[in-house]
Amino acid sequence: MRTTGRVLIVDDYAPNLDGLRRLLERQGYQVTTASNGHDALEIVAREHPDLVLTDVVMPEISGVDVCAAIKGSTVTCLTPVVLISASHERDTRLTGLGAGADDFLNKPVDPEELYTRVRSLIRLKRMTDDLESAESLFLMLGRIIEARDPSTEGHCERLATFATALGTALDLEQPDLDALYRGAFLHDIGKIGIPDRVLLKKGKLTRAEYELMKQHPLIGDELCETARSFEAVRPIVRHHHERLDGRGYPDGLAGDQIPLLARIVSVVDVFDALTSDRPYRRALTTAAAYRIMREDAQRGWCDPALLETFIDLQSEGGRAGRFETAVPPSLPAA
Repeated sequence: MRTTGRVLIVDDYAPNLDGLRRLLERQGYQVTTASNGHDALEIVAREHPDLVLTDVVMPEISGVDVCAAIKGSTVTCLTPVVLISASHERDTRLTGLGAGADDFLNKPVDPEELYTRVRSLIRLKRMTDDLESAESLFLMLGRIIEARDPSTEGHCERLATFATALGTALDLEQPDLDALYRGAFLHDIGKIGIPDRVLLKKGKLTRAEYELMKQHPLIGDELCETARSFEAVRPIVRHHHERLDGRGYPDGLAGDQIPLLARIVSVVDVFDALTSDRPYRRALTTAAAYRIMREDAQRGWCDPALLETFIDLQSEGGRAGRFETAVPPSLPAA
């Protein structure tokens, strides 16, 4: 059963610290205190409170610096931070906002205002935790699907790395890079609905089996629909098998109708498939993969310019293992 919430209070002035602690404990919150910024950051790293209330003016490490450190970590960046200050000056608030503060309280603290802010921000933190749990479940599901076929081991991680690197080379914004990472990792999540006799078949698929396999983007899209945080991921999952000439599936989109993020994942997916061992063939060399992909691009599979950008990037960074694997900062580690 969840507690009302875990709150860390940071203040170098003991009477203020004790007063806020007693106010929140009366409301059922589990309260931890720190009298300086160093101790506060250690507690945040160790105990992961639901909310941090910190005075702004403190020796050595100010409350603004504490806030910036919390928000600058991928592990704690979603922890709400409220800055408490006697100053009503505009510059103080702007500095706090620049550090990532979620809210402000003025001294002397009004108890009812304190309760309202704390209750609201902890409720928001609970919702964020639930979204992270859903995302972790989906990422685990992606690994389970991958584990069904030993020949695809590491495929999800490689695609996430390739796609994010290509998106970075195209100067995409961070939200798109986040979606690329998730989408590349989950692009084949719909294969959970494909029987092993089809998914793991070593020979050529029959027409009926191929039609069944073509359902996995639709199944994946329906699965992702259940998680609101995957709204930006769904076009990747659904459309990574579309073709520029309109002969792809499941919707037969053509040209710019195909979302750019889906086109990026399509390119890196084909490259990784060609250069990895599969039940029906051995891995091709990088040069052979490039040749096949260029020929297919000329026949209408993908945008040749996008493919060449990927090939140039590969030439600079090398294949998986020589690429630097970097999870976008706003993502939880999978």
